[in-house]
Amino acid sequence: MKHKIHYDDNDAHIEISKRIKKYIKNDTIIICVGTDKCIGDCLGPLVGSFLIENNFQLPVFGTLESPIHALNIEEKLNYINKLHPNSNIIAIDACLGDENSIGEIHTRDYPIHPGKGVGKSLPEVGHQSIIGIIDSSDNAIFFTNRSIRLYLVMKMAKIISKALIYSYNLNI
Repeated sequence: MKHKIHYDDNDAHIEISKRIKKYIKNDTIIICVGTDKCIGDCLGPLVGSFLIENNFQLPVFGTLESPIHALNIEEKLNYINKLHPNSNIIAIDACLGDENSIGEIHTRDYPIHPGKGVGKSLPEVGHQSIIGIIDSSDNAIFFTNRSIRLYLVMKMAKIISKALIYSYNLNI
């Protein structure tokens, strides 16, 4: 299953919530991948931080304060898997896509592959995933000289976190 909605669609958070609510259970954890050192890669940590700030009831890993990124992902995933060995994992990450897909949020019933868009080989994360298309995959240098707007990333992060909170509240 893969579903997409544009971040500025009316009630985008409700549409995302409908797609992910069946995955939100008491044993679900959220892993937000990315770094705050680059606007294009801060979607995940922003979502994680927004969830923590809003007292989200499920465990959240990957925030602006404590990001999960290429340099620490294996160590962090090992720690999380020991702490929550049988949990369902929803992974959040920024992603590259077609030029006309920028601004889309995709909910998927399969993991993310962090770093794939920039040629890195990192472990996959999650059982389900939510990704935000923040730039075009046509740009090989992606995070270094592209003018990705922080506004876009912030709006998408707020919608994703709002959708997760809404989904959790639907399942109580």
